[in-house]
Amino acid sequence: MIPMKLSQLDTPCLVLDHGILSRNAQIMGRHIRSLGVTLRPHMKTAKSIDVANIALQGNPRCITVSTLKEAEYFASHGITDIIYAVSMVASKVDRAAPLLRDGVDLKFILNNIDSAQDIAKRASELKIEMTILIELDVGDCRGGMMADSAELLKLGRFLSETPGLKLGGLLCHAGNSYHYRTTQEMQKVAAVEHDAALFATQKLRTAGLDCPIVSIGSTPTAKHAGTLTGITEIRCGVYMFGDAFQAQIHSCTLRDMAVSVLATVICHRRDLNCMLIDAGSLALSQDRSTAADGLSEDVGFGLVMDEQAQSRYNGMRVARAYQEHGIVTCDGDFPFDEYPIGSRVRVFPNHACIMTAQYDDYQVVDGGDEIIHTWHRVNGW
Repeated sequence: MIPMKLSQLDTPCLVLDHGILSRNAQIMGRHIRSLGVTLRPHMKTAKSIDVANIALQGNPRCITVSTLKEAEYFASHGITDIIYAVSMVASKVDRAAPLLRDGVDLKFILNNIDSAQDIAKRASELKIEMTILIELDVGDCRGGMMADSAELLKLGRFLSETPGLKLGGLLCHAGNSYHYRTTQEMQKVAAVEHDAALFATQKLRTAGLDCPIVSIGSTPTAKHAGTLTGITEIRCGVYMFGDAFQAQIHSCTLRDMAVSVLATVICHRRDLNCMLIDAGSLALSQDRSTAADGLSEDVGFGLVMDEQAQSRYNGMRVARAYQEHGIVTCDGDFPFDEYPIGSRVRVFPNHACIMTAQYDDYQVVDGGDEIIHTWHRVNGW
């Protein structure tokens, strides 16, 4: 069979560079191992067993997920040590029960005792035991409780003493790392994350409560972490793919972006000094992470390169996005002759996690234009 080329694909479609993905995975794996902790990759962006197998090379086969559908999918492919890193509720216990009965070591997170009571009741009725990690808020102001909260010990004791539940440890996510811009600031956030997790761990253990797992992580704090004494694992995910926002907050470089959307030029507007492509907000998402204050460049709805992802003309970007149209602009006169109607471009994401969510498959290349694999993604909930 003659291999398919990028120029033969229907657009828009999702392109993944195997070599860049592998390099990103190897670099993070070596870094986390050098810190003496376990890497537990977050698969919420990748959503693919093929990507997971690359991320897990040289590391324990344990992952993080953000949906129960992901948990079911990865368990069906033989990965059985999984953290479901979204607050658990009683209404989802019935769906999780078959995985637990099949021997999947699926762990859950909680941050309040009311949910714990409801979950314990249903778990006991189903005759299953659920391992729970207490979620900490280390500055993200999303889910979790503060490390010095009086509720920490109360919830810890409840999880330890209640049939159907088991205290598995602590989990936190320094999502607030995305608010900062310099390496020094990232290092400080990583230190706060580490210290808060360690404080809460010692608090539980001093009270005689077991805390085997101390799980922290985000890509920026994983990248910039110093000492991780007392931490057992780091969770991060977008490092596999990289994106323009991560490059601008020093978690990767633009050369580390592994995923892009292949799009077709469909119209020239010489009077407006721009062109249109067939990838709009549904294909690229409406994420504008690089528009945040303090970043070096706003790449609009995506950074635009040529079909081979070898060159970018004069700040070319998707400046506006409609449902199925993207408006591509650049700095200065637009090079219409270099991008004729029908030609292809690659759009690299502001935020890879959101952009990739629109697609069911990756078209995999390895630095060229030949499609070497088509890898399925698991979407939905």
